[in-house]
Amino acid sequence: MSEAKQGREFVTHELDEAIAVQSAIVKTSRRLAEVHPDPASRRLIKGMVGPYEQNLLELERLGKPYGATGKEEEVAGALARLARETTKHAPEAESEAYEAHAVLLSLVRKQQDSAAAVLKIARSLKETALREGARQLLRDAKRAGQELADALATFAVTIATKPSPSAS
Repeated sequence: MSEAKQGREFVTHELDEAIAVQSAIVKTSRRLAEVHPDPASRRLIKGMVGPYEQNLLELERLGKPYGATGKEEEVAGALARLARETTKHAPEAESEAYEAHAVLLSLVRKQQDSAAAVLKIARSLKETALREGARQLLRDAKRAGQELADALATFAVTIATKPSPSAS
């Protein structure tokens, strides 16, 4: 169990979590961009890698004054482990790639939550650079989340409408 945090320690914690989640997003999207069996999803994810990397660099820059380095605590660590495990199995079957795609979407949605919290914190602290960075991260995460969700739903239909191997 982790220790209670408040004040500046909590801000550092939130930024650490955002950095750790963004790092997991970058790693997961890089891997899926290589192995995703659905061409449309693969292209979408591949196109997201660069912006995800830029978001990570920006978060690291914004976190530096608070001592945030991307330390993985419970939630971010569990999500990162799940992402590593599912992407490892993604090349094995479409259903495995579907799971990895869903985990990437979960990471992006978690990042939306983190960005929204950091944005409100930055506004409260009157931290202009942090506010602007969090606002952009929130916009990017919302857009990416919707695009990934749409692609995941389409991929689900593709998988579900294929004849079952046992039906032959």
